[in-house]
Amino acid sequence: MKQEKSCGAVVFRREKDGLVFLVETMRLGHISLPKGHVEDGETEEETARREIWEETSLRVRIDTNFRHTIRYSPRPGTQKDVVFFTAEAEAGAITPQPEEVQKAEFLSMEEALGVLTHDSDREVLRAAGEYLNAGR
Repeated sequence: MKQEKSCGAVVFRREKDGLVFLVETMRLGHISLPKGHVEDGETEEETARREIWEETSLRVRIDTNFRHTIRYSPRPGTQKDVVFFTAEAEAGAITPQPEEVQKAEFLSMEEALGVLTHDSDREVLRAAGEYLNAGR
């Protein structure tokens, strides 16, 4: 079986009403969290940072103390692991990568959970929210 690996993050900002989370509407039609394939020689953290920058033009501070991995089969004969961290976005506007991302926006936890396409992304978002709300 072929193995693939991607890395990404639950990107958030702290606003006066609480935390908001980045979700991306992809050109392929699904709504997800930022992530992408590991390139040769990259660490997991480097991959997550690069993918967030490429997809949104946001600079982030990644917290590798939160590390949540999901595994699924994107197509027959392939097993994929996706490693997620949390990442606080610095100030700045989102500029979606036109080739892949139709729209990217920050939403409340409830709104984000309501629009994410895959249960695995909702699982990661809930775990990250618990981690962040625990004061880390």
